[in-house]
Amino acid sequence: MASWLLYCRAGFENECAAEIQGEALQRGISGYCKARGDNGYVVYTSHDPGADLFAVLRLEDLIFTRQWFAIDELLNDLPLADRLTPILRLLQQQSRQYAGFFIETPDTNTGKELQKLCRALARPLESQLEAGGLYRANADYRLHLCFLSTHAAYVGYAPLANSSIWLMGIPRLRAPRNAPSRSALKLEEGILRLMFEDEREQFLRSGMKAVDLGAAPGGWSWQLIQRHLFVIAVDNGPMQEELLDSGQLEHVREDGFRYQPKKTVDWMVCDIVDKPKKVTALMARWLVNGWCRYTIFNLKLPMKKRYQEVQECLTMLHDELAHAGINTTIRCKQLYHDREEVTVCVLATD
Repeated sequence: MASWLLYCRAGFENECAAEIQGEALQRGISGYCKARGDNGYVVYTSHDPGADLFAVLRLEDLIFTRQWFAIDELLNDLPLADRLTPILRLLQQQSRQYAGFFIETPDTNTGKELQKLCRALARPLESQLEAGGLYRANADYRLHLCFLSTHAAYVGYAPLANSSIWLMGIPRLRAPRNAPSRSALKLEEGILRLMFEDEREQFLRSGMKAVDLGAAPGGWSWQLIQRHLFVIAVDNGPMQEELLDSGQLEHVREDGFRYQPKKTVDWMVCDIVDKPKKVTALMARWLVNGWCRYTIFNLKLPMKKRYQEVQECLTMLHDELAHAGINTTIRCKQLYHDREEVTVCVLATD
């Protein structure tokens, strides 16, 4: 049977499994998932051995999956003195070459304990791939090894064109030293994960105007200012003094749900903690009324039926924009720097 491993946030295995089963079924592929709580990954197996998820589904279409790869085999009894020999023996049986490799673990405490081992194996694996003729710089695939323990690993592959460029699907971002809060990392990751490079160049230009709803103490405003945007920060709470002194920020002490801009702005961002549908309705109102052209916002999820809640919010947003005749691209992802939430990006298209 054809199987895939999908990395997700620990505790969101059920959402990841429900999503991949539903998305695959919509594209004519039926299958089942093996998911265990808090292990940070899901294994999806198709009933059709010839199925190819990569051909019908894009990673960016999945909300709860950070990274994925097709599984060749689970090796359970790797000798501790020489783990690579059985892995290379398996790879030699495949008619495939690789442009590179990721040695990974699930994003769990157990996985973190294995990362020293993963780093130690990187150089020997690279040498053996080259010696075995398995490496080719312009190959279409990347090799993936996912270690579950010191002696067990999934071996598989992913197309470079349909997988994350980051190990485990997690961008390694440095905590900004001068930012008011670590929430600045959420917006930075959202911009990296939910916008392509050409979109960032086109839609995040120096001098653009933005509104930050629920801004205090200013993590998201700080991120926009670093990109040379002018920001109206809307919050009854205090903002970081350095932001107020930047010359790029105006602080409006008002409730984010009541504020209306005097003129259309390019961006509106929002990290308000409230019910997902209430926030979604606010985002739709801004876009339908033409108060902003683009938006990135977070939806805080309930403890139960989280995937269902996200689906309902995205459907509501899409329907309201379509009814208003507004063409948009809507992308949604649970980011590494998110917790019980997802991040949504809406870009208006002509």
